[in-house]
Amino acid sequence: MALVLHAGNTNKNAFKALIAAEYTGVEVELVKNFEMGVSNKTPEFLKMNPLGKVPVLETPDGPIFESNAIARYVTRRKADNPLYGTSLIEYAHIEQWIDFASLEIDTNIMRWFIPRIGFAVYLPPSEEAAISALKRALGALNTHLASNTYLVGHSVTLGDIIMTCNLVLGFSRVMTKSFTSEYPHVERYFWTMVNQPNFKKILGEVKQTESVPPVQSAKKPSQPKEPAKPKAKSEPKKEAKKEPEKPKSEEAVEEEEVPKPKPKNPLDLLPPSKMILDEWKRLYSNTKTNFREVAIKGFWDMYDPEGYSLWFCDYKYNDENTVSFVTLNKVGGFLQRMDLARKYAFGKMLVIGSEPPFKVKGLWLFRGQEIPQFIIDECYDMELYDWKKVDITDEAQKERVNQMIEDFEPFEGEALLDAKCFK
Repeated sequence: MALVLHAGNTNKNAFKALIAAEYTGVEVELVKNFEMGVSNKTPEFLKMNPLGKVPVLETPDGPIFESNAIARYVTRRKADNPLYGTSLIEYAHIEQWIDFASLEIDTNIMRWFIPRIGFAVYLPPSEEAAISALKRALGALNTHLASNTYLVGHSVTLGDIIMTCNLVLGFSRVMTKSFTSEYPHVERYFWTMVNQPNFKKILGEVKQTESVPPVQSAKKPSQPKEPAKPKAKSEPKKEAKKEPEKPKSEEAVEEEEVPKPKPKNPLDLLPPSKMILDEWKRLYSNTKTNFREVAIKGFWDMYDPEGYSLWFCDYKYNDENTVSFVTLNKVGGFLQRMDLARKYAFGKMLVIGSEPPFKVKGLWLFRGQEIPQFIIDECYDMELYDWKKVDITDEAQKERVNQMIEDFEPFEGEALLDAKCFK
């Protein structure tokens, strides 16, 4: 009977057990169509792990959670396994490096990466501390590997499997070549390991990131509300004292400190356009049938190519979109942060695909001939997308605009998971 592993097919913690299984010959079957946020919230899953965390391994004797424990179990299914060394001291050293990989490497990579993708509060001092601790750990690892091909002994052990799986996230997401070049022995070790046949079968082609992901959320911790102050007991009214007249110079200073009216948005200074954006938004919202004949035709009748421009956008990191609700939340957050552009823009965002990784593509109508600079400056999501101006003389691009406006499905051969409108 195969052991059943509950996790997504891109979960680096699940890779530990799967690689160990390749070395030991133990049959481990990864659950199909596992969806984080859905599959791990079912009553059946919560019976196996009440915290709802992955991975979880189903065995004939009951479930196991925590990825290192799962990898140890899979390894020990085979007696006298070389993954656990050939002596008591080798066994202890393997366990030592497993703890090091978890507490010094993985913990600090996660403290660096997770806040940057918006899953935790981003605080620059915390990031600096995580990077400093990670560098210290990599320095120690680099020193050890200067005279060792593997962590323990002369062949792959469970310590190498867990260390490599933890390093995969670092190399592929936050640790650029300029960062890792300080640790040449770690680099040599990592690329040697990920290209071992049993590793490569599970990990696939590993590529080093070219840049650190931009911060997707810089939420500040909410401040506790001050307790309401008790009302003072009513006292007999005292005759108000007359304020002495202020000198003229003081009055002049106060007048100068009165806030000046904000300068007009540059888009308000553009020549008037024949296209009235609110009219298009009303037409879009009110059209319930014959969308092509009414709304799409109406759009092109209204469209002013001199006063407005159309843009396609494609999310740069679609390979990260492995969880449907997280992907939808990303798009929803982007649209919320675009609220500052509501007077000057209309947009459609499509989440495409019936299974992960999901693709995020969009169409935007902006006032003017370029993407407004104030939007680029204020909405950090803009840099997460590749932007391309629509050539409306190209019939293929024009038809793509039509399909995105009307939520045409299948879009470019794939099902729509969701379509969101900014209007």
